[in-house]
Amino acid sequence: MLNRVVLVGRLTRDPDLRYTPNGVAVANFTVACNRPFSNQQGEREADFINCVVWRKQAENFANYMSKGSLIGVDGRIQTRSFDDQEGKRVFITEVMAESIQFLESRGGSGGGQPSSQGGSQGYNQNQQQSQYNQNQNQYNSNFNNNNQGNNNNSNDNPFQDSGEPIDISDDDLPF
Repeated sequence: MLNRVVLVGRLTRDPDLRYTPNGVAVANFTVACNRPFSNQQGEREADFINCVVWRKQAENFANYMSKGSLIGVDGRIQTRSFDDQEGKRVFITEVMAESIQFLESRGGSGGGQPSSQGGSQGYNQNQQQSQYNQNQNQYNSNFNNNNQGNNNNSNDNPFQDSGEPIDISDDDLPF
């Protein structure tokens, strides 16, 4: 049996974070997912899908995401039922989120509203890119230093682009 759901969409409202009597965090939220086709008037419609996430992931999600945030949800469909105040049976179908991905930076485009917590928390793509560049520069520096120590002639780097075609036999290729 297989019960798997993958959604990409925007939050329709801020996540609703609550705690069970035992102190377990649970967040409810709704994701608006565009349909892949247009209606007769040429407009795109959306489905509004109720989701739930539990524990620490629920707290992180509620702290960093707000209405309009673009997210990816991986989880499973779950149904439940209860009797309302009038004695009628109510059925609920929702996605139990097992993994949530934040798909844009906090100040990203797409109508996300600013959070009341300030812009210093959460995912920051520029910081991550800067860290990547620093690591790459450090790697390149270490690579060059190691190669110079191993070779008396630094022009022996086989990966250096000299602008000329490389003469390699087909027998030398591993594929």
